[in-house]
Amino acid sequence: MQRRSFIAIGLGSILTLPGAALASGRLHRGAALAFGTTVSVTVRHADEGVARQAIDAALGAVAQVHRLMSIYDPASEVFRLNRDGVLPRPHPQLLEVLRHARALSQLSRSAFDITVQPLWQTCARAAEHGAVPMPEERERARLLAGWQDVEANHDRVVLRRPGMRITLNGLAQGFAADLALRAVHRHGVTDALLDTGEFAVSGDAGDRPWMLGVPDPRAPAGTIAAFAPDGRCVATSGDYEAAFTADRRQHHIFDPATGESPPELSSVTVLAPTALEADGLSTTFMVMGARRAHALAARMPGVDLLTIDKRGLAWRSSGFPGARS
Repeated sequence: MQRRSFIAIGLGSILTLPGAALASGRLHRGAALAFGTTVSVTVRHADEGVARQAIDAALGAVAQVHRLMSIYDPASEVFRLNRDGVLPRPHPQLLEVLRHARALSQLSRSAFDITVQPLWQTCARAAEHGAVPMPEERERARLLAGWQDVEANHDRVVLRRPGMRITLNGLAQGFAADLALRAVHRHGVTDALLDTGEFAVSGDAGDRPWMLGVPDPRAPAGTIAAFAPDGRCVATSGDYEAAFTADRRQHHIFDPATGESPPELSSVTVLAPTALEADGLSTTFMVMGARRAHALAARMPGVDLLTIDKRGLAWRSSGFPGARS
């Protein structure tokens, strides 16, 4: 599973001194490989032993999600489902994510669809040769999409049409962040920042809040704003994360209705009560476009967003934390 480049951690000197003494605890950090990149867990606690146990448990939770939902690992349940078209006795965590995916597809009127994987594969193959797919190739892949044809229950998961494939890359990292945060809390640690590509936070970093930066979609190594996430979880999707063409018109996010990448937005940053919600909504809102995305978010408790279009115009919902340049 390839990690997208989401929100940059903006803790300044805090992370450069992970063991620095703070008024009510020390910062401790652990990292591991998952989703094709490095994920990290930073906690604040006076007892290093407790902190390390919490970090290990959090990273273990992330590794479990990776083992279940990687589209590249032949041992994962998602890989086997895509290969065989059927998966007997799915893990409860996989079923939980599939249920969330279906609900989000219904809510968004199919803007979100986990069955767009054939479109990604078609574009990736063409990009290897410096090209884009022929219209007929793209249309064949588009016709394989249809979240309604994914059947999931405790006995099995079935892809009802030959050639269908799913990807949970728009949900798995958020789900992993949620599980990691729960694991930290079970060890009595209340101050934590979980980075799986999406961010889950609780408490603070001691003498200051946790701070996150919004990447500049046209210079992703830099940030255009920083904010404290106010206890909500955060995810960003952008056209810069895995572009198939230099102009970023073709990238890893697809509109299931057209088979093309959505043309309006460069990035969407979402705050939501859970990282699973934030992760899925960031992709969904990219497909929907700014006006529809803001309208839907306004009806969802605890959801706010910052959209940036191709011209660089930013639109922040009223509840998005005050950003500073």
